[in-house]
Amino acid sequence: MKLKVIVPIMLISISAGIFAFAKIGGTDDPPGRYEAIMTLVGQILKEGHYQPKPIDDAFSKQVFKKYMKSLDSEKKFFMKSDIDALKPLETHVDDELNGAPLDLFKKTNDIIRQRVTEAAAIYPVILDKPFDFSKQENIVIDPDATDWPADAAARTEAWRKSLKLRTLEKYADLIELRDKEKTGKTDAELEAEARAKVKKVYDRYFDRMKNRMKEDDRFSMYVNAITTTMDPHTDYMPPVEKRAFQEQMAGKFFGIGAQLREDEGRIKIVSIVTGSPSWKQGQLKADDVILKVAQGSQEPVDIGGFAVDEAVTLIRGNKGTEVRLTVKSVDGTTKVVSLVRDEIKLDDTFAKSAVISGQHKIGYIYLPEFYADFNDRQGSFSYDDVAEEIKKLKAEKVDGIILDLRFNGGGSLPDVIKMAGLFVPEGTMVQVRSRGGETQQQKDRDKSVQYDGPLAIMVNEFSASASEIMAAAMQDYKRAVIIGSPSTFGKGTVQRLLELDNFVRTDMGGSLGAIKLTVQKFYRADGGSTQLKGVESDVVLPSPYYEVGERKDEDALKWDVIPKADYTVWQDPVDVETLKKNSAKRVANNEAFKIINDNIATLKKLEEQKTYPLDLASYKADQKKNAAALKRYDAVNDKVKDLNINSLKVDLSKIAGDTVKLARNKDWLKARTKDAYLSEAVNVMNDLILQSYPKLKNNYTDAKNKEN
Repeated sequence: MKLKVIVPIMLISISAGIFAFAKIGGTDDPPGRYEAIMTLVGQILKEGHYQPKPIDDAFSKQVFKKYMKSLDSEKKFFMKSDIDALKPLETHVDDELNGAPLDLFKKTNDIIRQRVTEAAAIYPVILDKPFDFSKQENIVIDPDATDWPADAAARTEAWRKSLKLRTLEKYADLIELRDKEKTGKTDAELEAEARAKVKKVYDRYFDRMKNRMKEDDRFSMYVNAITTTMDPHTDYMPPVEKRAFQEQMAGKFFGIGAQLREDEGRIKIVSIVTGSPSWKQGQLKADDVILKVAQGSQEPVDIGGFAVDEAVTLIRGNKGTEVRLTVKSVDGTTKVVSLVRDEIKLDDTFAKSAVISGQHKIGYIYLPEFYADFNDRQGSFSYDDVAEEIKKLKAEKVDGIILDLRFNGGGSLPDVIKMAGLFVPEGTMVQVRSRGGETQQQKDRDKSVQYDGPLAIMVNEFSASASEIMAAAMQDYKRAVIIGSPSTFGKGTVQRLLELDNFVRTDMGGSLGAIKLTVQKFYRADGGSTQLKGVESDVVLPSPYYEVGERKDEDALKWDVIPKADYTVWQDPVDVETLKKNSAKRVANNEAFKIINDNIATLKKLEEQKTYPLDLASYKADQKKNAAALKRYDAVNDKVKDLNINSLKVDLSKIAGDTVKLARNKDWLKARTKDAYLSEAVNVMNDLILQSYPKLKNNYTDAKNKEN
């Protein structure tokens, strides 16, 4: 007999994060584990997702396309005949979510395993013979601009060109090293060495693909092709990933503090954990590719083709030991970054403040995330900590405060609501809309205002979720000037983690994992969503990042508007137009920002390049031209005048006997001393202070007249 599956029903408000799903199971024979997961995912998406797309043939076709791309992003495994054979099943995904046999997954799984085995026999043959780097030919590196190989010969040719490019990259590096160190090696020896290095990479890659990538891994890719087609933040997490996610949410990070992901056989840095060795050292950035890992002075291990967990095993180690990473940066340069492993202290992620002295005395508060310890009432909460920092800065008699939310990816909704209330009287700080259309106005109900002086908020493309709520509220209330990138990330959705094991009665032979489900959407007090568009800065500064944000994903939920809430703007609204004009004049003549703009223009050009030459002369000419264009970016800090930024005496007294914390604090200040964006934020704040305090403005004008 078949296992009965009952469609789940929403029981109460999603804001409580509770679903009532009928349990799967009974006296009938249970389905397979994969079938149970698929059925549950289909039910949860239909019944619980904030804005579910119709799960139909059109949806199935989107999933099919995404799944094929995730399995073979470079189009080097599947042949066109494989895609044609699978095509009749491209409308089958919706049926499989409704309990039909997993024909698409099973057939795809069989084909990809066969093609991986075949490709594993192709690359050693190609790499066994020398490449002719004098022959002029090109490779198309954009898979969207190419079709799947027509036959086995076309597939072999695709592998040949790809392997030739990888070998050419290493060959050019070896030639440069030989010329620098005068090793005396011949071109033929270097070419053979380059091929051997590439073969090592692909040996490991295919070992993982054939022996360590399990059916479970491909099934997770299949389910995630489904969930992320619903929206980018709805994910299926197998048990291992679920545990990792929960550890991350708990704030327990160890190692060097670089969060990694695998991208087409390469290990990319997703983000840098605040306070970690990577953050303090300052050279690693999001989207950098880690090429090699060395333990201290030992020989580096090339990690091309490694899985994330394999790379992490090499990078992690004992506290106080050195790890050296060879990294290819987003600007195209390659460098070796030395890091000393350390435990990442949670207190490095907490709010902290400083005073910037100059034309005026300015308070600076850095908030890396909207943290909250919901398991311990005596734990750390971002609202309490920011309130305390404001109290200390007021005691220092600062003339204005800058709240830095750059790279702040969000966090606790209750904390951001109360935090906004530190700067304005009671009122709606954000509106939260649920699936059924019910809208709740999340209000701060404290009529008092802790700080009523000039306020500026710094953001960038990585400011998301709660950061966007904070910036939007202060913008709607005309309470602060928002300074930074043209717009923030644009994540205006809420997710809940649902354990799939809670929805079954029978034992499925191990945990089913979890689904992180989008259940709500955020809206500003003025009614506009923070989704997709994010928050537009009042004072726009050139962005050093290229194409970042929610808008890049075609499956992202759309921007829309709901009725505005009742709220009263600040008693002395900020005149952002004047601040904007003054800043624009300064930025136009700022050498650091000119370099940043030039760098972005170069990166855009490189992004548009669809083909690469496979002869040494053309390749070296390309690299020389690009390196010269990007090298100017290294001089950005030289163009920034040092800020006079110092910690508060009361804070220094607390860590006076702790050399480690003193060193960390010194590094934290150093990172801000030559920050082009913070420097301009200080200029904007100086203008805002003069704008806000007429008496102070008159005194300043009188002083200037006396100087003249």
